[in-house]
Amino acid sequence: MKKTIQQPTLPHSKRFLSTISLSLLGGILFAQTAQISGKIVDENKNPIDKAEIIVADKSYFTNENGDFKIDIPSNQSVTITFNYNNYSSYTQTLSLRDKNKKQLFIQLVPDKNKAIELDEAIITFQSNSNKPLQSLSLSATQMQQGPSLTGGVTDLLKTLPFVNSNTELSSQYMVRGGNYDENLIYVNGMEVYKPQLIRSGQQEGLGFVNPNMTEFINFSAGGWEAKYGDKMSSVLDVTYKRPQKLEGQVEASLMGGSATIGGASKNKKLSAIVGARYQNRNLVLNTLKGDTNFNPQYYDLQTNINYKLNDKWNIAFLGTISRSRYEMFPIKRDTYINRIDNPLLLSVYYNGKEDDKYATETGNLSFTYKPNSKVDLALDVFAYHSKEQEYFDIQGSYFISEVDEKGNATSTTDVGSQLDHARNNFDALVAGIQHKGKYKINGNNNIEWGLKYQQEDIRDLWNEWQVIDSTGYVVNTTPSNGLNLKYYVNSKNNIKTNRISGYAQYTGKYMWNDTKIFFNAGLRTTYWDFNNETDISPRAQVAVKPDWKSDMLFRFSTGIYYQPPFYREIRRLDGSLNDKIKSQKSIHFIAGNDYEFKWMDRPFKLTTELYYKILQDLNPYYVDNVRIRYTADNNSKGYAYGLDMRLYGQFVPGIDSWFSASYARAYQNIDNRGNIPLPTDPRFKFSAFFQDYMDFLPSFKVNVNMVYASGLPNGAPQFSDPYNYQTTLSAYKRVDIGFVKELVNQKELKPSKGTFWSNFKEVSIGIDVFNVFDIKNQISNSWIRDVNSSEVYTMPNYLTGRFFNAKINFKF
Repeated sequence: MKKTIQQPTLPHSKRFLSTISLSLLGGILFAQTAQISGKIVDENKNPIDKAEIIVADKSYFTNENGDFKIDIPSNQSVTITFNYNNYSSYTQTLSLRDKNKKQLFIQLVPDKNKAIELDEAIITFQSNSNKPLQSLSLSATQMQQGPSLTGGVTDLLKTLPFVNSNTELSSQYMVRGGNYDENLIYVNGMEVYKPQLIRSGQQEGLGFVNPNMTEFINFSAGGWEAKYGDKMSSVLDVTYKRPQKLEGQVEASLMGGSATIGGASKNKKLSAIVGARYQNRNLVLNTLKGDTNFNPQYYDLQTNINYKLNDKWNIAFLGTISRSRYEMFPIKRDTYINRIDNPLLLSVYYNGKEDDKYATETGNLSFTYKPNSKVDLALDVFAYHSKEQEYFDIQGSYFISEVDEKGNATSTTDVGSQLDHARNNFDALVAGIQHKGKYKINGNNNIEWGLKYQQEDIRDLWNEWQVIDSTGYVVNTTPSNGLNLKYYVNSKNNIKTNRISGYAQYTGKYMWNDTKIFFNAGLRTTYWDFNNETDISPRAQVAVKPDWKSDMLFRFSTGIYYQPPFYREIRRLDGSLNDKIKSQKSIHFIAGNDYEFKWMDRPFKLTTELYYKILQDLNPYYVDNVRIRYTADNNSKGYAYGLDMRLYGQFVPGIDSWFSASYARAYQNIDNRGNIPLPTDPRFKFSAFFQDYMDFLPSFKVNVNMVYASGLPNGAPQFSDPYNYQTTLSAYKRVDIGFVKELVNQKELKPSKGTFWSNFKEVSIGIDVFNVFDIKNQISNSWIRDVNSSEVYTMPNYLTGRFFNAKINFKF
């Protein structure tokens, strides 16, 4: 469904705002109208953001995808003018009957040329010309407006039906029963890697994607095309902006700030955008349960530069630098163990600290060559470098005490201590070159291909152990130097490997009588010299849009999706490497339906998807907060299935919101011992992204993110036999609300020319309320054993509580 760009005429009567309960009031009926919609593109057929459409002396603007949808008076001639800076205007006169609709596809070209209306014989299915069929487009504007702790796209993704995450502190996510490592992320065609040593969401800081630099977001939860890489769960494809004129944004909040500036040369050949971000989440981490001092600092710098040499050649560069440091000084923690007959208090006193550092640099230099209108060729040179350090020495002294009816400790029943030590260092360099090409047979058919080579140079020093005295959950105790160790790992691995991949795919659009058909089929292959394995991955998608009165689109996709292992998947729990490891495999079957309709004279879209995945050669793993630890064996298989539903539309006139629901299961069978849930088995989820405003104060806006998700089955002790522990964590329940008051905008609050405020397009202040109901969500368990009774106690580890964040935003 294409986004509505028209700003609705607001009624003068008050409308009571209640976004928490999500109560909605009815719409207002207008006079008889018709509707025009469509897309505006430039001379290269790229969508134009904020192109102006003038109808009856009123101005409307396209969205970031170049789309517009406008109601016009019916049964009369209406003159429509299309404008954009430094481009020739285009004017057209229309006369439509009541409730009729017409689609326009307008191409604006630079001055001294003539703007044209594109040939409507080109079959179109979606608004974003770069959007693959089996994917969902998200708004970069919505990503900026909603409340976010990670400063990226993840908070928006978590409101989708097929995405799960049981921690608000992490920019990582799980899709349809897959784990954190099974998701592809691209920014301007460059694959993004995540740190390997990250143990908890507290350490992560900022997500990679900078929302203020983002133009397009496409997300696929399965069944994607062959041109995308080799993972088993999802693809997030982000495109950064190419500014056409000077623009910028500065934001400051209690957690940090950001600054973004972009612009283009007078002849439009050179464009650049640069973004810097800083975040310190000390205030929000202080809402965690327990007495701990934190010093988390994260910052990054990103730039996207494009230079058009001539009509055929273009050079682009995407570069990023990020630094994170996480210091933690635990002091004390009390946990009540509620038992009717004998309630207990577990008190832990800490000494020591954790000091983690993460440094990452990425670069992608891209050359594109367009010899004619049918051929696009590209050559990318890329590199990724990451240095990670995880150091900690933390001693904990445990006291298990009986308590009276008021919760006060009366007598200590057991005492113990534990010492955790780590000196882990990780250094990874991934560099390579790739070629991509596209041949347009005609407006409805094209062929794409690609070839990629990369080398991975990885150095890993893993030195970690734990000593437990008297109390603790002891598994596989190993004597070393006279100490009883719960576990002990000391390994040093240096490997340099080469990886080659390639793809070819065909895309076609056809008319079968009055039915539109979209078809894509492709083949992908990969080779890795570490295990000398070659994988061949066929993939296909088809969509059918019947010429029915009801606006329906039916989709089906299938394919074999291999996940060649990266370093973490080949390292066993003892630190040794398995050079016989094989790629994990997932066979996707996905059937979907998109139903577009109107309710209260406003557009809506209901998307439904059924899926089934056959999982083979699985590498069993344990979930340690957000870190995945593999056994480095392919001794498991499984399956996953589910139903996802999303209702998207204008519940409030003029702005888009959605509600999502899903039910899904994911199972594994290790060594043919029987089916048990995967550690990331999702079960039931309900979520919403909701926007609202007040009729009498339209410059005051509210954004709500709401999630309810069943608890994950990863509450067992680390490295324990999953067949002996089938406990689940408590359900994840969270509501975040963002309030924004615009002080300056380009509508009813447009400042007078010549004043200080006229330098800004928008000035706003806001308050974010995270975890509105102060729900203590659980991320994992710690396990304590009473030596005297041999009883094992569970100590839940909780996430953040309620937190208020104030912010101010300037756009120019």
